[in-house]
Amino acid sequence: MSWLGTAERIRVDRGTAAAPGPDAGPGGAPGLLPGLPRQRGGGATGAPAAGEGPNASGAAVRWRPWRLLPTPVGTPFTFGYAVLLAATSLFAEYADPGLVSELLRGSSTDVVHLAQAPLLVLIASALWIAGGMTSAYAVAFLFILTALERRIGALRAIAVFFGGHVLATLATELPVAFSVAAGRLPESSLHRLDYGISFGVMTCTGALAGLLPAWSRWPLLAGVGYLALTDLLAYVDPLSDWGHVLSLVLGAASWPLLRRWRSRRAAPAPLLGDLGHPALRGARTY
Repeated sequence: MSWLGTAERIRVDRGTAAAPGPDAGPGGAPGLLPGLPRQRGGGATGAPAAGEGPNASGAAVRWRPWRLLPTPVGTPFTFGYAVLLAATSLFAEYADPGLVSELLRGSSTDVVHLAQAPLLVLIASALWIAGGMTSAYAVAFLFILTALERRIGALRAIAVFFGGHVLATLATELPVAFSVAAGRLPESSLHRLDYGISFGVMTCTGALAGLLPAWSRWPLLAGVGYLALTDLLAYVDPLSDWGHVLSLVLGAASWPLLRRWRSRRAAPAPLLGDLGHPALRGARTY
């Protein structure tokens, strides 16, 4: 073929590619090219699945209530921990009372046990629910930790829960040790029954509030904060009640870190194939 024929062939091909074909999008825009993600003017290929995004009329995303509860795949930490807590609660309810009492005393995070085996009692104390499976903290555990783990992942949810549990426990028990040493409290204060998941749940509640929209964040903090302060003013168990207030504050203090974690978790996956070539890294994609 001559040079003039080749030029004419190229001109005809370009004109054919510019004309809208049967796969063209609205307004005559060409259809998507195969194998290239995030292109402008996507048709049915880029449309959100049912129940996963707004529809064409701008309606809200369909609510899926089953996501409020933990699942083995979606929230493995919350699901597995809930099963473990259910087992220990049933054991505490139906096992020999003497054995249960001995185990609870051995799991207590009082000053004496913290001085003897700190790591053991910090873990063991979080294996029980004070008040059983019907307590308010048990119900809050399911919903709060499920929502938090879905937003930041299992490992980070573990860090928030046990970080709050450990810090709030030490912050409430160490002053007792110093007060006993100074003669301001009796030695009986070194031995007290202190166990449960309440510190971790309160920390996760404060942390979750920072990941929610403003219309639900502030009512959640106001309601939980009011309950914590009311219990503190009642002065029934001031040490634990101070720990609940402190745990909520610790969770709120973690907002900047949690938001950074969440942004990293929601970041798009790196492009594959030729789009990852160094020459295309600065190019804008759609």
